[in-house]
Amino acid sequence: MDRNQGTGNWGRGAGKAVFLDRDGTINPDAEGYIHHPDQFELFSYTIEAIKKIHALGYYVFVVTNQSGIARGYFTMEEVEAIHAKLSRQLEDGGTHLDAIYYSPYLKEGTIPPWNCEHPTRKPNIGMFDQAMRDFEFNPHLSWMIGDKYQDIEFGYRAGLKTILVLSGNGKKEFFENRENWIIKPDFVVQDLLSAVDVIELMS
Repeated sequence: MDRNQGTGNWGRGAGKAVFLDRDGTINPDAEGYIHHPDQFELFSYTIEAIKKIHALGYYVFVVTNQSGIARGYFTMEEVEAIHAKLSRQLEDGGTHLDAIYYSPYLKEGTIPPWNCEHPTRKPNIGMFDQAMRDFEFNPHLSWMIGDKYQDIEFGYRAGLKTILVLSGNGKKEFFENRENWIIKPDFVVQDLLSAVDVIELMS
């Protein structure tokens, strides 16, 4: 099953949420896969951006595909060690995530039981559904921010407003692939901090 990490804020009813992709959105996306905590560092603006999201009254969730588990590139324990470092860095900066959700599945993978189709793998919305079970919020007041088309499709399927960031894979998605988009993001901006500025203007 998919593994989720929360901070115990269930049921406090912020009423709205911001979903964040991980690699390329809150941290640089390393070539290949990030498989060790030493490879993981936040963008310089991430802590400020997450602080602003909380100040606007939103829960903050990370939703990330981690198919490297199914591919045999790294283990679930290594992913959780990376997420522990992420949480420590945010805490040291005076902020936090309300939950981290990740999906280790990939049909083309080689490591059972993760080598299968699964409703938690974006753009499927299983991780969104889990957040809805864990917390109380209105999807129509909520947002998805990511650097890939699958993030935008995930947000659309979940009924969220969507923002594509040009960090990470976002520039390639926008400049090379947008002619093929069936679903378009509500906004396209430079980075996570710019995306939070849009949310502030629209709130």
